[in-house]
Amino acid sequence: MEVRNETTIQEFILEGFPAVQYLGNIFFLVHLLAYLASITGNVVIIIITWVDYRLQTPMYILLSIFSFSECCFITTVIPKLLSIFLSGRQTISFTACLIQAFSFLFFGSIILFLMAVMSLDRYLAICKPLHYLTIMNPKTCFLLVTACCALAFTLITGLVVKVFQLSFCGPYVIPHFLCDLGPLIHLSCSDTRSVDMLAFVLALFILLTSLIITIIAYGNIVLTILQLPSAKEKKKAFSTCSSHLIVLSLMYSSCVFIYVKPKQRSRLDSNREAALVNTVVTPLLNPVIYTLRNKQVHQALRDALSRMRLQKQSFGR
Repeated sequence: MEVRNETTIQEFILEGFPAVQYLGNIFFLVHLLAYLASITGNVVIIIITWVDYRLQTPMYILLSIFSFSECCFITTVIPKLLSIFLSGRQTISFTACLIQAFSFLFFGSIILFLMAVMSLDRYLAICKPLHYLTIMNPKTCFLLVTACCALAFTLITGLVVKVFQLSFCGPYVIPHFLCDLGPLIHLSCSDTRSVDMLAFVLALFILLTSLIITIIAYGNIVLTILQLPSAKEKKKAFSTCSSHLIVLSLMYSSCVFIYVKPKQRSRLDSNREAALVNTVVTPLLNPVIYTLRNKQVHQALRDALSRMRLQKQSFGR
């Protein structure tokens, strides 16, 4: 009978941000605008990449897949966050909670792996230009993206299944605005030492793998830039790299703060603020940093707008 009581949980309550709930309408508007801007920027990248043949190169194909993953990533979280800002704490069923946790971590892992792949792509383009087209062909892009998805799915599925098998016997209030696995594990009345350690090891593996590849790639890129003869070229290259590195440092630092610690219980409250960096700030910056500052994309957008104007004029006649 005791086991049945522990395993018949129907729903959790997402606490959100009770300390600032009186500012809920303002936060709702701010986060809604940020969400719409992020979705719009990423969708523009996806459409323009597949419409304009000049952008159908490995770099932009990877960016369009990255943008799609980011749209999925923030859509698993932001709509529920908006409802929390409007009406306070929200209930979420046990099944929906696990689905959100899986989707959030799955797409988050894909994004981290793709960032490493895109760093390698830039390394090959800048440091090995003569071999770039031979190595980074469409088949290689497809295999790398497939590997990112398969690895993320395998790692996250195993962890979520382990959490699904835990017993919950109250309280059922999650001190977060989403169903992240750390707070869920904290609420379990089972022995969670093995699950805690598994979550820690997987987070360490995903973050360190992506981070080490990215650091090595950008380290070599910086060394190559320093060898450029023109000061103007150096300044332009460093400007682009510094923008990328700012976004990368924001994402990696917040992920390390949230996930890379053996005991999740000590900083559950501060995890909420750190999670906003990954779900609101970096998705808003990424379209601007990675693509919309690029001259090729600007030209492609201008050409697309010109074609739309011509089509409207021809219909109006």
